[in-house]
Amino acid sequence: MTGGAGQLGSALSRLRWPDGWCADPVTRDLLDLEDAAGVRARFAEGRWDAVINAAAYTAVDRAEDEPAKAWAVNALGPAILAECCREAGIPIVQVSTDYVFPGTKLGAWAVTDPVAPLGVYGASKLGGELAVGTSGARHAVVRTSWVFSAQGSNFVKTMLRLAADRDTVRVVADQTGGPTAAADLADALARIVVRLWQDPAAPSGTYHFANAGCTNWADFAREIFAQSAARGGSEAHVEPIATCDFPTRATRPANSLLDTSRTSAEFSIFPRPWTEALGEVMDELLGQPEAAGA
Repeated sequence: MTGGAGQLGSALSRLRWPDGWCADPVTRDLLDLEDAAGVRARFAEGRWDAVINAAAYTAVDRAEDEPAKAWAVNALGPAILAECCREAGIPIVQVSTDYVFPGTKLGAWAVTDPVAPLGVYGASKLGGELAVGTSGARHAVVRTSWVFSAQGSNFVKTMLRLAADRDTVRVVADQTGGPTAAADLADALARIVVRLWQDPAAPSGTYHFANAGCTNWADFAREIFAQSAARGGSEAHVEPIATCDFPTRATRPANSLLDTSRTSAEFSIFPRPWTEALGEVMDELLGQPEAAGA
């Protein structure tokens, strides 16, 4: 899979794959999605049976000033990968994002809902979706949201770092969505890609995966601190703020909640609650919770 050095790539590498399968974590040094000739040369080696594209330009705010870079990695790169997969006769799973939606819906976003990205990052990821979906390769586009893990940079680790230095943190409370553990996403992607490889009748299309449950960033932070405190770690008071009080270069969708029912129906993948998945990440970062009365 591409993006081998990222938090999702790390989770895919650590995953227990089915017998006969193993992950080949490819970093940008080995496969630069901006180098079409290089991508084709690597495919010519014939070493892969399937591809999970976990590589992406994810600097949401910087993308507003570097649109060409974002589109090269997030749209043109997947187009090349998908073309190579089609030619090689192997499936591809493209990881996408909740940012393809405008965030205006009150309920969870279905895979069939109209897309309307609010910024360059979301638009470039949508470009990648369209490239893969029209490539002729057997594929699955899997949108996800609010990914966290014990590796890399993410909201959970940022909150713990901030709590170590201050008593109060200000967190946006009017953006809702579904947190997703990288390990759970990796497991879902692996099950999908293996099914695509094993079963010629397996469906192709667009799917959603996020852990079960809906929250906002402020309540997400509160749960992080509660679980941290239970393990003897740092905690802080969360002061909820509005999006307008924390301006960013790129506009974020107000509602990122994804409907995962199609993934469950077609691949028998049923996401567990995000609070439970968070607990495993906190165990990895801080250890098991302290026993009551200890």
